[in-house]
Amino acid sequence: MLVQRLWLNDFRNYTSVELSLSDGVTAVVGDNGQGKTNLVEAIAWLARGSSFRGATADSMVRGGCDGAVIRAEVVDGQRTTLLEAELVASGRNRLQVNRNRVQRQSDFIGHVRATVFGPDDLVLVKGGPAERRRFLDDLLVDMQPSNHRLRSDLERILRQRNGLLRQAGGRATPEVLSTLDVWDAKLCEVGEELAARRVALLAELEPAAGDLVNLLSDGRSALNMAYESAWLEVGLAESLVGSRSDDLRRGTTTVGPHRDEVGLSVDGMPARSHASQGEQRSLAVALRLAGHGVVTSHTGSDPVIMLDDVFSELDPRRATSLISLLPDTQTVVTTAGDLPEGVVVDQRVHVHDGVVST
Repeated sequence: MLVQRLWLNDFRNYTSVELSLSDGVTAVVGDNGQGKTNLVEAIAWLARGSSFRGATADSMVRGGCDGAVIRAEVVDGQRTTLLEAELVASGRNRLQVNRNRVQRQSDFIGHVRATVFGPDDLVLVKGGPAERRRFLDDLLVDMQPSNHRLRSDLERILRQRNGLLRQAGGRATPEVLSTLDVWDAKLCEVGEELAARRVALLAELEPAAGDLVNLLSDGRSALNMAYESAWLEVGLAESLVGSRSDDLRRGTTTVGPHRDEVGLSVDGMPARSHASQGEQRSLAVALRLAGHGVVTSHTGSDPVIMLDDVFSELDPRRATSLISLLPDTQTVVTTAGDLPEGVVVDQRVHVHDGVVST
């Protein structure tokens, strides 16, 4: 999979950009705050329909503009696809595939797949459970775009159920209980399916990530990953019945896949609290690399790899290890300084104040 050309209009600090990308390694060079990460964000947005930085659409539109456009020409095997996304400051984004309007985001994503390494990846280890759930769910969407609908359905059902619980104000009236039964049934159907897919994905990730952690630590560390759920053993339907009184009292859904955790342990100890910062960074790198490998095995082609200011956060030994483990595929690297030895650059792109030159 290759992103051959990228066009941006009024995206972040870019007024207008047209850029051809190398099939190999493209180094995006520039001082901090000039717009390097914005290029990575644009490509990643096409992959998942959202910002990997967690930004809203209006924050990605250049100041004073009504909308921003991301356009890319993508080659996958013998197929070339033109993608276009118009992000609007307010309202619904407009998406096109080969100049044909698509209404559903699930019909847009999947034409580009991207693995993004960034300095904030430490949150995969040190952050809360939501970061690790999102990591799994992003991979599920990369593996099969239809998983986006499953994820969206869960979010919609939770919004509706939580809205009902808040409106109930702790009162278990017959009408409230009857409506809760409806939303519980929907939540069970979608929630159990999503959890099952997460568990299956984790079974593939664990051995691959474990091997990588072992390599990055020179054979000194062993990884264990576990899907931790308060309801999985007894089933979501029974758990929702048991938590209904608490849900009504608190006005929110207290059990379900939106509360599950991915436990990470190194040498039998929780990585979040017991691993050193260097070990945590190695683990984050291993998770990204393992996820990339799983997606590749399921789709038959490597996602684009994007390394956003990663090497400034890694010591020389870990940087060298990461370089040696990267697959031979299209790669975009951003840096404000020199790249480590071993990075063979096929193209250099310079960014200054939203202006790109090659």
